[in-house]
Amino acid sequence: MGALYQAARAADASCVMQTYGRKPILFERGEGSVLFDDDGRVYADFVSGIGAVNLGHAHPAVTEAIATQAAKLVHVSNWYYVEHRGELACDVVRLLGGGMRVFFANSGAEANEGAFKLARKWAAQTRPGAHRIVTAERSFHGRTYAALAATGQAGKQAAFAPLPAGFDHVPLNDIAALDAALDDTAAALMLEVVQGEGGVWPADPEYLAAAERMCRERGVLLMLDEVQTGFYRTGPAFAHQAFGLTPDVVTLAKAMANGLPIGAFVAREEVAAALVPGDHGSTFGGGPVVCAAGRATLAALQAEACGANSLAMGERLRDGLRALASAGAPIADVRGSGLMVGASLVCAVAPDVVAGLLGRGFVVNHVGDAIVRFLPPLCVTAEQVDGVVAALGESLEEVCA
Repeated sequence: MGALYQAARAADASCVMQTYGRKPILFERGEGSVLFDDDGRVYADFVSGIGAVNLGHAHPAVTEAIATQAAKLVHVSNWYYVEHRGELACDVVRLLGGGMRVFFANSGAEANEGAFKLARKWAAQTRPGAHRIVTAERSFHGRTYAALAATGQAGKQAAFAPLPAGFDHVPLNDIAALDAALDDTAAALMLEVVQGEGGVWPADPEYLAAAERMCRERGVLLMLDEVQTGFYRTGPAFAHQAFGLTPDVVTLAKAMANGLPIGAFVAREEVAAALVPGDHGSTFGGGPVVCAAGRATLAALQAEACGANSLAMGERLRDGLRALASAGAPIADVRGSGLMVGASLVCAVAPDVVAGLLGRGFVVNHVGDAIVRFLPPLCVTAEQVDGVVAALGESLEEVCA
């Protein structure tokens, strides 16, 4: 590693809270689906900032939009109108099919927190006594307090108890358990169409259909967390669109501005009307710079057919991983949707395997000790996909020898 890495590591160790297990590398710049460290070495990126850089690094249209707006105005708050905020909201609503309204936040956790507030107030007005938010086991909805309570992973919650009350978790794809949970006290159901941070676990089509039907019959809000699956990650603009679902609320973040911090919760008009001035707010949410970046990002994602490439390269990646398993590699399962792919390993060696991939020029991450996850930019090439499969085979052979 170069001098930049050494200086950054020293400063981090001196003054930054040690809440991350950082890898021993400093990335200095990126271009499309590749990254460059401070020694100039090139890496194929299969993390994309945890699914946030769908369009690829340093996209010229996004760079120009940011620079142009930053030179004019960066921040004045939500007390005033600015360029790009309303226009980006209209772009998002059009992608969702219309008839919705947007609240801009700064992250996925903030988007989910806002959605929970909306659900509670809407239920108080329409179904007095309903207040519970039901989510799935293994889900991930953020690390702020209510979002953490909604997250169905006890290991992430234990150190911070007691958590806010009114959140219950049911096994994903268990229709009977969901049926029992959606009683008269349930205000909303929040699901990920594909669980990302839980290890890339897709919801079954039959489960999603049953969830929507039960929510409609019982007056429960159907809220879909598309923070990681949104903006063509799984092929369509939003993952739920492949199943014909009509959610009441959708939460978004990550790829909306191609790496700049932005989030949103989007609700059907009649549900959104529950929130009135003073109910919710954000100092930075919907600022002109991030919204300019968001508009440029969405336009480029559509113009460059990133959804189609996500479908094609995702299928190629899963086929390659399955072929690797068939050839004897210790891979127990391959799953995913579009360019959101997980591979469960036979042994709990995923951290070492990922380290081996980094040494071979591929940036990949792991979920726990036995799952390798692939989230490349949607501009990833066939050559890069084939390369990471071959490198995974080498790393597995090395680690499991």
